[in-house]
Amino acid sequence: MTLQINHGYLSVSTLSDNQDLRILYVLLDGIGDLPNPSLNGQTPLEAAKTPNIDSLARKGKMGQVISVGKGISPQSDIAVFNMLGYDFQGKKYAGRGIIEIIGCGVDFCDGDLALRGNFATLDSNRIIDRRAGRDILKQEANSICAFLEDNVKFDDPDVSVKITPTISHRVIIKFGHNKKYLSDKITNTDPAYGKLNGIGVAKTNVEAMVVQESQSEDNFESSILSAKIVNEFTRKSISLLKEHPVNLNRISNNKKPMSVILLRDAGNAVPFLQPINEKYGISTSCLVDMPVEIGIAKILGMDIFRSQKIDDYEEKGKDVAEILNSYNLVYVHIKGPDEYGHDGDALGKKSNIELIDENFFGVFLKCVTKQHIVVISGDHSTPCIRKSHTDDPIPLLVSGNGIKSDGSQRFTESWGNKGSVGTLKGSEVISIVLNMVRTQ
Repeated sequence: MTLQINHGYLSVSTLSDNQDLRILYVLLDGIGDLPNPSLNGQTPLEAAKTPNIDSLARKGKMGQVISVGKGISPQSDIAVFNMLGYDFQGKKYAGRGIIEIIGCGVDFCDGDLALRGNFATLDSNRIIDRRAGRDILKQEANSICAFLEDNVKFDDPDVSVKITPTISHRVIIKFGHNKKYLSDKITNTDPAYGKLNGIGVAKTNVEAMVVQESQSEDNFESSILSAKIVNEFTRKSISLLKEHPVNLNRISNNKKPMSVILLRDAGNAVPFLQPINEKYGISTSCLVDMPVEIGIAKILGMDIFRSQKIDDYEEKGKDVAEILNSYNLVYVHIKGPDEYGHDGDALGKKSNIELIDENFFGVFLKCVTKQHIVVISGDHSTPCIRKSHTDDPIPLLVSGNGIKSDGSQRFTESWGNKGSVGTLKGSEVISIVLNMVRTQ
């Protein structure tokens, strides 16, 4: 377990009024779902055997959350910001590209252009896999990204590109211009996502799964230039990648080639938000893995802990039990359910939930030594029958020290719908939990 030095604005020693407060706040990525035929009409949560979470549910209260807003199928970045209490409604959002750039520690200046990317597989211009098989090795991604940096020659010599692979199919890209300010007022080349005031929004019904041409969203020169740069990069990189040795090798091994980098969620300025310790008057930390989660934590001033492996749920359970000794609130983001949702694999999602219950929650409950409260929810729903993020409500559980049971029996969508907490906005969750604790 490695602590990255990123201290908040209030130290633990200044929070004597909250010295006994211990909250574990777990967001299960893409946990919400809908009834599935392959599970006899149950959701993966309903079908899964989850004795540890069920024990918490019986002792606590249930509710449900719409993380960002009705009608908005959010990406994880904006969903997590909301679940941590930061509502961007009516405000411009910086964009996921910026958040991941910060999470990866890439140098960035306002006026550069950051985008999130996915390696994807093409058949002509048709996208046959947005994630190129999800089986990309780090050395393959490094080789492709370095090759494109060296070989994409822009018509304008003042344009530069920095390409940073992160995990599996995920990439972040930074474009710069020596003389001009670039704009984030451009559309995505990734057809699966749109934008709403800077917020990336999943499209649930995409008719033409093809690489889109980026368009400027206004008539300013900077926006037109930015869209032109993105389109030039996309066009030239597709051509260069067709015969790259990594892709030829992948094809010979019956793997999907990395044909293109689909780009989305442009940003051109670093956001400044109220630090989370200052916002709530408590000490916070997090155990996170992905660049987007790390970026959010850095922006909010949380102390950051990293686990050795994303899917080592047992180690995470041990780690958070230890971390909770030193902080009022520990936020943990657990990957797994979302990927099965995107793949439409309801049985896989059910099995993954069972692993999380046994290896994360089971181990945490055995290892934790202080009186505590456990809050469990998710960042968004990823129903297997949709294979995409949706705005469907996510179950919410609050259980532990002093929380009275409302008769709930399980952590499922149906129990969440009838729980005593009701339906909350994501940005309300932490405040309402703190109010529960302080008025009990």
